[in-house]
Amino acid sequence: MRRVCVLAFAALFAAGPASGQARPASKPAAPATARPASPAVAGVKVEPAAVSCPSPLGIGVATKRMFCDVPIGRTPADGITITIPPHRGPTVLTFDLHNRQVYSEDTVRARRAFARLTATIGVMTLDNTLITRAVVQSEFRTGADLFDRVGGGAGPGGLKAVAPTGIEPIRVELPAEVTGVCVMGEKLAARRPDADELFTGPGRPIALISNVMIEYQPLPAPKAPARKPPPRRR
Repeated sequence: MRRVCVLAFAALFAAGPASGQARPASKPAAPATARPASPAVAGVKVEPAAVSCPSPLGIGVATKRMFCDVPIGRTPADGITITIPPHRGPTVLTFDLHNRQVYSEDTVRARRAFARLTATIGVMTLDNTLITRAVVQSEFRTGADLFDRVGGGAGPGGLKAVAPTGIEPIRVELPAEVTGVCVMGEKLAARRPDADELFTGPGRPIALISNVMIEYQPLPAPKAPARKPPPRRR
């Protein structure tokens, strides 16, 4: 049974181009925080987005971010749903995209741990219309190439074998009428010492996202009804 976890990714879940190759990170990033809105745009809010994550990987031990698996999918029901708050005008969605690496200390010691991963994902409207694609690419050789480690596993120190590598900041501008989007995987190209592989089958997790934020202008607060004057005494 699929687990569905609805999270307000506060300090758990940084703007950049909508697609491109990742800049591998050798050191964990700082915990995610809401970025202040530009002073040139009055009334704009920047806050963690409401994210429905069918398969959360877990919380990073260094960054304290929540990492969510991005599966290959064909319809919005297959992916990660992000709800846009009530707003006026266009909105901006930002998140960090990571590769998904399986870590083995034995393989690292044997110097057989090389992997170059290139994951392609899509950001879709809820009626399955493509808004944009995004790509993250990173190389892995040792534990220093990991972006973070995730707790809650059966490995040494209670860590999971799967870990995020690389980081690509994604920024997506959304039209005013969009009230929700879906993030789903498209394909994963993996180069390893023994073989090159291309994965396109639905359901396979191929990437991770974290630090999901939304920038928007809230609807004005409703006006309070006018108070009626008290009746006059006769």
